[in-house]
Amino acid sequence: MLNFLTPEEIAERLKIHPGTVREWLRQSKLKGIKVGKLWRVEEEEFKRFLKEGKR
Repeated sequence: MLNFLTPEEIAERLKIHPGTVREWLRQSKLKGIKVGKLWRVEEEEFKRFLKEGKR
C-alpha cells in the first residue's frame, strides 16, 4: 500500500515552511502528484529525496 505525505507533513519533518516544499514540487525538485489543488508525495519518494540530499 502506498503511503502519501502532505507538504505540511514534510515541512514539519524538515522543520521548514510548507511553502518551501510546495515550491520544490512546482520546480520538480521533489516529485509528487497534485490531486485537485492539493499536493501529495509518496513516502518512498520523500526518502529518496532525503537520501540524495535536498537540491
